[in-house]
Amino acid sequence: MARRLDSITDTKKTNVRASFQALRYIPRFFKEISRVSKLLFGLNLLGRIINAFSPVVILWVGKLIIDEIITQINASPANYEQLWNYVLLEFVIIIIADIINRGIAISDGLLGDKYNIISSEKMIRKTSKIDMAQLEDSEFYDKLERARQQTQGRVGLMSTSLSQLQSLISISTLIAGLVYFQPMLIVLLALSIIPLFINEIRFSGQQYSLSRSWTAERRELDYLRYIGANDKTAKEIKLFGLTDFIASRFKKLSEEYYQINKKLTIKRSAYSAVFNILGVVCYYAAYLVIIKSVLDGQITVGELTFLSASFNRLRNSLQSFFTNFTQITQRALYLKDYFDFIDLEIPDAQKSFLELPQAITQGFELVNVHFGYPESEYEVLKGVSFKLKAGEKMAFVGENGAGKTTLIKLMLRFYEPTQGEILLDGVNINRYDKAHYQKMFGVIFQDFFRYEFTLRENIAVGAIDAVTDNHRIGQAAELSLASEVIDALEEGVETQLGKRFKKGQELSGGQWQKVALARAYMTDAKVMILDEPTAALDAKAEYEVFERFIDLTKGKTSIIISHRFSTVRMADRILVLKHGKILELGTHDELMKTPKLYAELFELQAQGYK
Repeated sequence: MARRLDSITDTKKTNVRASFQALRYIPRFFKEISRVSKLLFGLNLLGRIINAFSPVVILWVGKLIIDEIITQINASPANYEQLWNYVLLEFVIIIIADIINRGIAISDGLLGDKYNIISSEKMIRKTSKIDMAQLEDSEFYDKLERARQQTQGRVGLMSTSLSQLQSLISISTLIAGLVYFQPMLIVLLALSIIPLFINEIRFSGQQYSLSRSWTAERRELDYLRYIGANDKTAKEIKLFGLTDFIASRFKKLSEEYYQINKKLTIKRSAYSAVFNILGVVCYYAAYLVIIKSVLDGQITVGELTFLSASFNRLRNSLQSFFTNFTQITQRALYLKDYFDFIDLEIPDAQKSFLELPQAITQGFELVNVHFGYPESEYEVLKGVSFKLKAGEKMAFVGENGAGKTTLIKLMLRFYEPTQGEILLDGVNINRYDKAHYQKMFGVIFQDFFRYEFTLRENIAVGAIDAVTDNHRIGQAAELSLASEVIDALEEGVETQLGKRFKKGQELSGGQWQKVALARAYMTDAKVMILDEPTAALDAKAEYEVFERFIDLTKGKTSIIISHRFSTVRMADRILVLKHGKILELGTHDELMKTPKLYAELFELQAQGYK
């Protein structure tokens, strides 16, 4: 599972050209940021433009101060009024620049936080529209992970990019000063900076390549951290002695990444050191040029301080500018991942759909349905055909892996059949808007999610708009037996569930299932589906739950999956699956008359109760 040590040469390696191409996403990025708050963004930009001129102005005032000092030393009598005016001016400029910088920092933080909220919300909403087939595909999930992992990085990108604009103006003014006094200094400046810039750009692309190619491994490392230090896994890890296995696996994978990153870091630092020495040589060459100009009487001492300080500041500013530029190109690559995800086309959004029927009149029909999960040659369903009549309660029965839950996922349009079709009242379900179609169903899966919300919110998940409707929540709890859970908790429906948050209360498996069942009763769905929702309940509680379910869903189309035949027999008809094919279909009495799988499993289970 671990990545090879030569993954730095991965075919997805990002070159300098790709780094520059990613910059085309920056304008769109700033367009999104400006929408967060036009006022804040405008003030931020104005503050940066004003402060961009402060370095050269401060240096020039410093030059005036030194020249004035020398003038007054040689004057008789001395007049210091102009000197103190220059000092006061420099003081005022520095104070104003500091106040503006603090305002910029505040607006950076507010804009960044707001954009973080908006972009994260976009990703959540976009993810909800993605097909399950894509979300369960490992390669696609890696793309999602790359888009998601740089949320904070995008906030830093905003501040860095705006700072670059400010630096560009400052650099331009400093260069103008050097050109005016000594053009030769620009050549030396270029020699000291450009090689270092090219080196940084080259290695930033390689750093992104490494990060990109190791997306899956980082997810595994996060997973190993989670299971290795988590209250939910602690019991089994202690009992089965898994600590060494997990720790060793984590160490092995981490060491491989460390070795690759170490090689890249050392190589990058070595090249940077060489180019930095070249920069220092060029700086002192420029310094000698400036000193010679003073000795030759071409410039004043004040101009010397202006030029030397300008050259030094300009060199540092350019180094910082190019370093930040490489960071921007690297982060822009992650920005590309983000926009690629946001721009994913959802096929259904481009179609025109039929109106859903107000009431189901005929029911569902599956016609020669085949299905295999993506990137798998194995077919889970092989030519399944049957009708589920309107208002009928049908149970799906079969051994594990027979295709029961997969059949439900297809009916819910989490996946599309690889062959065949599913009809609702004689119309292919693809002709309906997916989101509207899925709202027809009330579903509880066997692997339902345990939200670490309050108990009220956990129940209201079934119809979240009714989260404040006490009557509706209480009724759903009563029908699912979750009222017993509520009564047992001191805070009742306001109890925080799970141990992640303060005062969180953990429930037993059976209690969680009652809460999850309540979700199904929160909605007045046309079709109800219970997929092994009572596995953690005792036989008596399960029978009571299903008895209520049958009574409350009279006239509604329903599907039940359960391994307990005492509840399955309540269904109008029973569909028996084996190896992805329909083996039997009929009522309990009809199937018991035929010595096949259903009758065999029923008798085996009945023996266990004798």
